[in-house]
Amino acid sequence: MSVSPRRTDAAGDPLRLMHVHAHPDDESSKGAASTAMYVEQGVEVLVATCTGGERGSILNPAMDRPDVLANITRIRADEMAAARAILGVDHVALGWVDSGLPEGDPLPPLPEGCFALEDVDEAAGRLVKAIREFRPHVLTTYDENGGYPHPDHIMCHRISMAAVDAAADPEAWPEHGPAWQVQKVYYHAGFSKARFEALDQAMTARGLESPYAERLANFPDDRRDRATCHVECGDYFETRDRALLAHATQIDPNGFFFAVPLEVQQEAWPTEEYELVRSEVGEIGPEDDLFTGIAVEAASRAS
Repeated sequence: MSVSPRRTDAAGDPLRLMHVHAHPDDESSKGAASTAMYVEQGVEVLVATCTGGERGSILNPAMDRPDVLANITRIRADEMAAARAILGVDHVALGWVDSGLPEGDPLPPLPEGCFALEDVDEAAGRLVKAIREFRPHVLTTYDENGGYPHPDHIMCHRISMAAVDAAADPEAWPEHGPAWQVQKVYYHAGFSKARFEALDQAMTARGLESPYAERLANFPDDRRDRATCHVECGDYFETRDRALLAHATQIDPNGFFFAVPLEVQQEAWPTEEYELVRSEVGEIGPEDDLFTGIAVEAASRAS
């Protein structure tokens, strides 16, 4: 079997991709197939997880047991380790405490000491350290609303953007090593109406029940499709699904994530989406690769 040459930057260094996520399981539900593809291409990938998911609900009925709840911190760490091995990534736990998802009207206050109540600039220091040690060319995170308005997701966005700025500033956090400029920053942009419509139509055309009817009926009219980069990675959806299932407390094997057969997903929507929000490599149009403008392909290096 032939092996593709390892992708590098202009200096000949391997490409490096850093995903910043709020909780264990987010790395598997957002961008996991493209992650697995990049790992196979020789890209070095680091997942930085802000919290341990200690206050997350148990979403798989088969795992909703007192013994699981009593040991949720350890179990979620074990799940993260299993998913990390499946995806082939490195992982760093940044060590904040899960804020939980407040419910009620009015909403209750967030618990003292949780991630979402941290000072943004102070909290960014831990991520600055991880950025300077790993030196990613590309970093992904969530948009201003966290992808959805969970307080930890919103805080993840805020510290990600603050840390990218601080990591490039030699006067900020000098104890964390030499400054490093991330070349491109993306938001995850996979939960788009266009994707749901394509999968809904594919299921209906096959005479299958679509899980998207209610979601499409309630999709916000003012929510635009923000994707600027569509990474074709359908061949890695199976790896994504195995990583998801490793998070047994969070993922019901009979639930929403698996309601559309794999082959239907691969045919109807074989990509994962990102929105480019910062670039140090000049103006870039629609993309199909997170490393456009950075990667130097093997043919170019040989010439």
